[in-house]
Amino acid sequence: MNRLGFILSSIVFALAVASSTLFVVDQRQFGVVFALGQIKDVITEPGLNFKLPPPFQNVSYIDKRLLTLDSTDNEPVLTAEKQRVVIDWYVRWRISEPTEYIRNVGTTEAAGASQLNRVVRNAFQEEINKRTVKELLSVKREALMQDVKDEVLSQVRGAKPWGVDVIDVRITRVDYVDAITESVYRRMEAERKRVANELRSTGAAEGEKIRADADRQREVTIANAYRDAQKIKGEGDAEAARLYSDAFGRDPQFAQFYRSLDAYKVSFSKKSDVMVMDPASSEFFKALRGAVPASPASVKK
Repeated sequence: MNRLGFILSSIVFALAVASSTLFVVDQRQFGVVFALGQIKDVITEPGLNFKLPPPFQNVSYIDKRLLTLDSTDNEPVLTAEKQRVVIDWYVRWRISEPTEYIRNVGTTEAAGASQLNRVVRNAFQEEINKRTVKELLSVKREALMQDVKDEVLSQVRGAKPWGVDVIDVRITRVDYVDAITESVYRRMEAERKRVANELRSTGAAEGEKIRADADRQREVTIANAYRDAQKIKGEGDAEAARLYSDAFGRDPQFAQFYRSLDAYKVSFSKKSDVMVMDPASSEFFKALRGAVPASPASVKK
């Protein structure tokens, strides 16, 4: 019985030792084999691999994928004209040389991200200090990001290479600090109101000018029309007077009779009209008292 237990224990121990000598490297990782704290081998290809059991050899894994580092610092940065701005940025990077990375940076991706964050932040501060806000928001923004990328690459590829590649550096936001942003908004609002009031004043003045011109043209048109009407009326009255004079000059008695009829028509235009006089002695009713004498023209006939 004791012999069977010893055999089973030996088999289990052998399996444990055998399993500790095998490790699998994923296609997304580097496998780094350490021997007594020193880098023994770097496995770059995925698959099953062998090593000595601990504590003689250990294995560590490092991500080989493209990593993204986002800014977490909201400290304002001064521009060339001493304006305080806050920027958001991100960096795309990857570990390319695991040996150099472990020796000069650390054994985890977090260690590289921490140091890279510091380098990128300092590079942005240095480059933004050389540029104005207008340049940060204009076409020179691309040049700024390229200069920052070049500065970061010079740092990570210096005397002690980090074993990383910086693929891209991008600015996602440039904004004033809250206090300045509020004042800028107020100033923009005041400017827009000033422009709006100026446009309203200009429009009101132009409207008054148009209305005054229209009123003047109306008065001129009415005056000209009245003048022309009075002229035509005067010409008509003159022509009528001429015709009456010509017609009445041929037969004065008929003219007198015709004028008497017109006078009667005007005097008795309403039923309520009353005239108090003596018809027998008044010349007004002469045409009604008797026949009209024959005209000279009828006598000649």
